[in-house]
Amino acid sequence: MLLNSLPLSGCGVIDHVNERTPHDPVARRLGELGFVPGEAVRVVAFGPLGHDPMAVEIGFTRFALRRSEAERIVLRGSKENPQASSEGLSYEVAGQE
Repeated sequence: MLLNSLPLSGCGVIDHVNERTPHDPVARRLGELGFVPGEAVRVVAFGPLGHDPMAVEIGFTRFALRRSEAERIVLRGSKENPQASSEGLSYEVAGQE
């Protein structure tokens, strides 16, 4: 499953980031920002037009990603329980219910 296919409040664990070309600068930058294997990620918002961009959360940090960037991020299979793999999904964000 790709990150751009998660619904609002959907959670997953990053498996890897696909490089579209050798030395893909976008894939490299995503890794530098923390989109690395084993990290828990959650979709927190979508843009008003075509759901672009989308806001995702890793730990306590939020990122706005274009859907074309988010489709590079491959999540682990749905059979795996992301909460068992990472404690990052068990907290609540202040101000949200």
